[in-house]
Amino acid sequence: MNEFGLKPRHADLSKIGLDNLGDIYWNLEPAELVEHTVVNGQGILTSTGALAVDTGEFTGRSPKDKFQVKDALTEKAIHWGDINIPMEAATFERLRQRMVAYLMGRDAYVHDGYACADPAFRLNLRVVAELPWEALFANNMFLRPGREELEDFVPEWHIICAPGFHADPAIDGTRQHNFAAVDYTRKMILIGGTAYTGEIKKGIFGVLNFILPQQRDVLSMHCSANIGASGDVAVFFGLSGTGKTTLSADPARQLIGDDEHGWGENGVFNFEGGCYAKTIDLSKEKEPDIWNAIRFGALLENIGFLEGHQAVVDYTDKGRTENTRVSYPMEHIANHADPSMGGHPRNIFFLTCDAYGVLPPISRLDAGQAMYWFLSGYTAKVAGTEAGITEPKTVFSTCFGAPFLPLAPTRYAEMLGARMKKHKVHVWLVNTGWSGGGYGVGQRMSLRHTRAMISAALHGHLDKVEYKAHPVFGVQMPVSCPDVPAEVLDPRNTWKDKGAYDAQADQLAKAFRKNFDKYRETANEETLRAEPMAREKA
Repeated sequence: MNEFGLKPRHADLSKIGLDNLGDIYWNLEPAELVEHTVVNGQGILTSTGALAVDTGEFTGRSPKDKFQVKDALTEKAIHWGDINIPMEAATFERLRQRMVAYLMGRDAYVHDGYACADPAFRLNLRVVAELPWEALFANNMFLRPGREELEDFVPEWHIICAPGFHADPAIDGTRQHNFAAVDYTRKMILIGGTAYTGEIKKGIFGVLNFILPQQRDVLSMHCSANIGASGDVAVFFGLSGTGKTTLSADPARQLIGDDEHGWGENGVFNFEGGCYAKTIDLSKEKEPDIWNAIRFGALLENIGFLEGHQAVVDYTDKGRTENTRVSYPMEHIANHADPSMGGHPRNIFFLTCDAYGVLPPISRLDAGQAMYWFLSGYTAKVAGTEAGITEPKTVFSTCFGAPFLPLAPTRYAEMLGARMKKHKVHVWLVNTGWSGGGYGVGQRMSLRHTRAMISAALHGHLDKVEYKAHPVFGVQMPVSCPDVPAEVLDPRNTWKDKGAYDAQADQLAKAFRKNFDKYRETANEETLRAEPMAREKA
């Protein structure tokens, strides 16, 4: 066994059971990881210098194959169910031993980094990966210690990634051969049978969603955030595909982060050191910041190429998946906040991709409505975001991030509500989905109009206009907005068949009410008053 790169002086993988590996590459530079990937035949350089790889069988997360160890630490704390699937500690240990046996004699790439830009909440972590481009992903997505700091780096958490190791459900207690398993007591994540890098990123996100609210009084959020020239912070909640990354990358504002944040006593801070953006149908005109970030050091996943051009990316190509992705360090965004922190938010945007074309493109929420919509987390999962999703599917994802929340959803909702009221935050609902009809009939909301509406909210222009209540959902719709045609602000106006719109709105309202049944007994009166009413009952 030979070791190369920058190895911390006290580092010893045998302490986590990793003995008799092949060559170990410690904290290689991105250029070295790119070189290893290309030489190994695992990826190619594109015309922009970005590295392109294929993640194989899995091109999205697999939530049904994510497990969490149930022990004295987690038994009463975790909200067990279809999302938080329990695994016995002995099962985790057996799985770990079999992964260790698989890795014997194989090369490993180690990356040391940390999560949480606020030093008060920093979490040191070490990724041990089978593939060099997994280490490149970790370098892009986690915060990066300086070289001097690495010399004495000590990790608190370990992530072991072995895509080539396939679990045996009969032996390992898994559903199928791929898995992601988290042990909070051992402080370790095991990922096997899948090379989709999103499992690494979301594994640590889930850990922070467990630790920070319980132990540090920090609200962990599945959101993007940016900051204006005057220091005003805006937060964007939403599931993948709703526009968090796109809408927070505003050339007039500094990007704090595109996906995962904490809200502590000093304000908002990024968990990550990079961005993981969707690239399907990406264009320089619509998303110049992301377009320009795709250069050497960036990692493209599952993309296609223009016919006859082996290195020129075709961002419209859905041959592998619609969930094509790119990861890049925050430094690839010219206008990013350094450090990735800001004060308390002045505006919060709930982004939803309404597949039915019912919701207004922007509307204002009162406190009760904000809590109702946060708990509901309505959107549509975009094709390819998860394994098995081949077309948009309407879902309710609590707190706009249910798959990543180990604690009871009301815990996060109550923390958000308390902070919203304390800091007098303006809350907006933004529909980035369809207008003029549902999916397949109407058209996707204009990105230019969405940007204009968000800009108007951020600059206080929507504080000075007239509003009217949506007859079913009760949210307040602006009658006018700078640089946006007035007729698109009321979604009913965009439908040719008004009766069809009314029927669809009523149907969606009933779906909301049915979904909210699980919160009805514990929700307060203010939240319950925000529930949508079918038109005949309104």
